[in-house]
Amino acid sequence: MLSGQLVRRLFSMAGRVCLSRGSAGSGTIGPVEAAIRMKLEQALNPEVLELRNESGGHAVPPGSETHFRVAVVSSRFEGLSPLQRHRLVHAALSEELAGPVHALAIQARTPAQWRENPQLDASPPCLGGSKKTRGTP
Repeated sequence: MLSGQLVRRLFSMAGRVCLSRGSAGSGTIGPVEAAIRMKLEQALNPEVLELRNESGGHAVPPGSETHFRVAVVSSRFEGLSPLQRHRLVHAALSEELAGPVHALAIQARTPAQWRENPQLDASPPCLGGSKKTRGTP
């Protein structure tokens, strides 16, 4: 049986879009990805939350949760600079950024900005290794 609080939360989320693309497109959502989603939902009450685990495109073991891209659309961003928006996201995810998450690409937009361009940007391919192994000075 669902608690009253859970039912209210589900109804409040009904008007928002929440998409997730699990590890390397597998559709599996791991514990780090789930924590990121929960914390951003609680902190920013987003209208849209798209979260993509891009770890599979990097030199990490299969199933890793180290590299993410997120699009967060929230009215909380109204009147804030991009830096202030990113700080809100970082504050919500401070534990993950201090631990398992190595990279987080953030698109933090207002609802009006999202309506103009409702797309999650693509990340460039990982070159792997360090500059020394790629022959870059």
